[in-house]
Amino acid sequence: MLDVPVPDPPTLPTVDPNEYDDANIAADADFKRTELEAFLHEGAWADAFETWAAETPVTEDQWQVVVELDLLSYFDFFWDDFADRVGYHAPGIPEDWKERQLHPELTSWGQVSSINAGLTELGQEVCDVLKDDYIDWESEYEAPDDLPDFG
Repeated sequence: MLDVPVPDPPTLPTVDPNEYDDANIAADADFKRTELEAFLHEGAWADAFETWAAETPVTEDQWQVVVELDLLSYFDFFWDDFADRVGYHAPGIPEDWKERQLHPELTSWGQVSSINAGLTELGQEVCDVLKDDYIDWESEYEAPDDLPDFG
């Protein structure tokens, strides 16, 4: 259990999610960031953080590194209408952390892996809370009529 105060929710960027290596979203999509950011401030972030903190293996020392590197400000959440889900991009410590001497408390790949995995899990928890408890809109994507019938 991570016993730290709930941090402020991130301000969502205007980045096209397709610029992330791990996302592929329709180019003309409405990412609904304004709505998602409002939900984060209305309690989704705090709800998700508290649930995540109760279960995460991230230690308080590792959390301090996250805070000092301001990693939470790099979270992104966006609506993926095609998949009818909240997509996200979690920040992380880069592979060259040691060469860059990113933080004096980072001394092992184990720490870096724990932090990166923890932030990914936090991102997923936020998505789940947003979708389950805050989002009330339906996906507007409609599949084309000419798709093959595999049934």
